[in-house]
Amino acid sequence: MPPFEALKSAKSQGLDLVEVAPTANPPVCRIINYGKYLYQLSKRQHEARKHQKSIGLKEVKMRPRTSTHDFETKRNKVIDFLQEGAKVKVTIMFRGREMAHRDLGFNMIEKLIQDVGENGQVEARPRLEGPNLSTILAPKKAAGKASAPKPRPAATAPAVAPGATPPVPASPSASVAPKPSPPVPALAKPAGPQETSGG
Repeated sequence: MPPFEALKSAKSQGLDLVEVAPTANPPVCRIINYGKYLYQLSKRQHEARKHQKSIGLKEVKMRPRTSTHDFETKRNKVIDFLQEGAKVKVTIMFRGREMAHRDLGFNMIEKLIQDVGENGQVEARPRLEGPNLSTILAPKKAAGKASAPKPRPAATAPAVAPGATPPVPASPSASVAPKPSPPVPALAKPAGPQETSGG
């Protein structure tokens, strides 16, 4: 249909002529209500955004002289962030004379990495950025379902052609089920030497 006829048809219906696929040969147009189309498109995008999970970068800051209890609290917060699926930037801030004892900061980060262990993995090794020592921890990838060995299906008996004899198992013991042992009475005592009480 020529473009002027399509425009005429759209105007007669009170709708708009919208080019849907401009790269197609010939270009594809539709006669639709453009305002309604934009509204439905925005609703679809909003729904898609609602269901997608955004992975952000969280940051936890510490000092080289952070007390043990505060360190444990911050470690638990790091583990929570990793379990939510976010990456965590751990920063240890040095001030003044603390710069002379950077080994304390490195030891603290190494202890944190060991404590996080199974929940996260190191994405960026600890490094100094001015007066700050920082590292990035990422959540551990779940042991992939693809990498897990698939269970084998149960072996099925081979199909036998009509008139042919069925195959015989390799060993006779393979086809015979073991006999269950007879039940033992609950009050029966094993036979053996009688115990005597010393006296």
